[in-house]
Amino acid sequence: MVRNESGTGEATGKTSKKGWLAAAAGFVATLILAIVYLLGSGEAAEPAEYSEAVPVAADRAASGDEEDLLLVFFTDPQYPDNPADHQGGLDELLAADIARAQSTVDVAAYDFDLQSVADALVEAHEYGVLVRLVTDSDNAEEPVVRQLKSAGIVVVEDEREAIMHNKFVVIDERIVWTGSWNLTESGTYRNNNNAVRIVSDLLAENYTAEFEEMFDDREFGPASPANTPHRQVIIGDEGIRIESFFAPEDQVAEKLLALVKEAEQSIRFMAFSFTDDSLGQAMMNQDAAGLTVQGVFEERGADLEYSEFGRMYRAEPRMDVRLDGNTYMMHHKVIILDDETVVLGSFNFSRSADEMNDENVLFIHDKDVASLFRAEFKRIYREASEGRE
Repeated sequence: MVRNESGTGEATGKTSKKGWLAAAAGFVATLILAIVYLLGSGEAAEPAEYSEAVPVAADRAASGDEEDLLLVFFTDPQYPDNPADHQGGLDELLAADIARAQSTVDVAAYDFDLQSVADALVEAHEYGVLVRLVTDSDNAEEPVVRQLKSAGIVVVEDEREAIMHNKFVVIDERIVWTGSWNLTESGTYRNNNNAVRIVSDLLAENYTAEFEEMFDDREFGPASPANTPHRQVIIGDEGIRIESFFAPEDQVAEKLLALVKEAEQSIRFMAFSFTDDSLGQAMMNQDAAGLTVQGVFEERGADLEYSEFGRMYRAEPRMDVRLDGNTYMMHHKVIILDDETVVLGSFNFSRSADEMNDENVLFIHDKDVASLFRAEFKRIYREASEGRE
């Protein structure tokens, strides 16, 4: 498990001393906190208190690769925010990954303003790596996007009213970064976000297919075909099962609803936007049936007429839902079911996400991964308020 102070990360898998750790070691001066987690050890440690520490590495391999197969990261916003402290975060980890690219880097980013990542992409392009970007038209004039264009990197915009809301990167057709993390300064250092880095040729094939629909064929939103090559992939010797979906073509809301209805013990969620009445009602039904149901909503938007927060907060008896405590933004889109399945990605729990936007979602079925998200939930829940009358 790895956790850093300004962009916390907890990682499951084997940590290579000469690979991922080599990149992380450069960030010691920026208050990186690193904790080892051995995949398959049967234990998932609770996160330690934040403090300065030197990264360490586990020697036990999850596979024959000299690389972690699955890493999970959480940002750790500080208040008051000081731009001078914006270093050592996920942007630098992603930039280091891009710097190691050998052949291709595909980026689908709703919003993108990270200078370190842009510089890494330009440098990779100059070294002969094929670099491509798809972004939302609303954010296509960001200075770093113009920088990529000026460097000769092809940028495709969605050019429509609904949004290209993906946040994923595919490196060398084998490494996938995805989650709720927008590639922005705020997304990295002010907002609560999650990101996963997964090494899997099959999962990368899924994301490359989705990317090329947008980049090559200009197929966005409802026009996007349902042609994901591998709905399910298995990674690692422990056999972590991952289901991979894209909206709107894969009817994600329907699949989420089925998962919630099948839960037997607990449902915990962190929601930037939650307006799906069917999903909300299913959670309320499970709460009434005696399951542990807990949730944290981003405060902005929770007062809107269509937010599920009001329904859950005013339920009799009142459900255990709270408003986030981040002065900036709690941007997670996460559901943890029975402490063994995690839903994550760009997908807000809304009709727009399900029917109009371009989104990606992973269902990760693994208790160890779930324990990391459970620890993040506890942290967010502890900082949240109990709502308002």
